[in-house]
Amino acid sequence: MGSPGRWWTDPETVKDLGLTADQQKRMDDLFQQSRLKLIDLNAALQKQEVILQPLLGADQPNESQILSQIDKVAQARAELEKANARMLLGLRSVLTVDQWKKLQAERRTRREGFRSERREGRPREDGFRRPPAPPNGR
Repeated sequence: MGSPGRWWTDPETVKDLGLTADQQKRMDDLFQQSRLKLIDLNAALQKQEVILQPLLGADQPNESQILSQIDKVAQARAELEKANARMLLGLRSVLTVDQWKKLQAERRTRREGFRSERREGRPREDGFRRPPAPPNGR
């Protein structure tokens, strides 16, 4: 595949979906704009999580402070998820209905292949073996 997160730059995907140069450019622009926002939102989430850590580790934890900070962590996580969803919806809006259906089918096939590899303990593309799945789903 192409650069991480930029599946529309992968030559095979471009060919399979019939992506145009204009579509790729629009996706690149959306991705770049979104990346900056996602970086900021991820940093905000990490900051709220760092603030929470000592509250949880205190000898005498203050429940109201902890719950208030957990709310801040949850809000930061929600903002990050919404921004990511907006980016994905923006990328999707560049595709035609047919391209979207092809992409969904390709992803489904890859997920099924990944699950099969995990069950069988076959080597991954990077050459390392996946550990076999535990018996009886444990």
